[in-house]
Amino acid sequence: MVDNPEKESLRNLLLEKRDNTSFDLMKIASANIQKKLKKISAFKNAQKIGAYYPIGSEIFTQDIIQELLSQGKEVFLPKVIGDSIEFRKITDFSSLEHGSFDIMEPKDDCPVDNNLDVILVPTVGVSPVGVRLGYGHGFYDRFLAKNKITTISLTLEKQIIKNIPKSDHDVLIDWIVTEDRMLQTQR
Repeated sequence: MVDNPEKESLRNLLLEKRDNTSFDLMKIASANIQKKLKKISAFKNAQKIGAYYPIGSEIFTQDIIQELLSQGKEVFLPKVIGDSIEFRKITDFSSLEHGSFDIMEPKDDCPVDNNLDVILVPTVGVSPVGVRLGYGHGFYDRFLAKNKITTISLTLEKQIIKNIPKSDHDVLIDWIVTEDRMLQTQR
């Protein structure tokens, strides 16, 4: 999927900004996001939750995943299959292995289920109306175009950008959760 140059330069700028966030600040922000996430009824009431294992300077999701598992919720993580992703159920972190892009993914024997109640979406940047900037591969947009699921973007406050150019294939995010606030996008 070819991205426009404006999106590419915005992505590089936002990644640089996020990568410069200290580990301690990321831990605090991630803990605050985890607390706020529980206030969203779509998340709180969900039984089948799509999540992701963080890479680089993404919000730390390990504690969120662990808490969900300990509450008896079903947790699914993405696995890259060709140019798509599918979600597979994990029972604990030993269900994961290094996969595409060196991301921790569910092992092949984890059951597939794309019929989720809610999904946490990795985000490089997002606009207040829910236009998400990802890494430019289009995996989530393709998946979400086929599967209507409530989406929640976990991101730092500084990654919210007033205007992100929207492409035809972009799927809007329903909720944005930062260390400071929860924002339901205008739908």
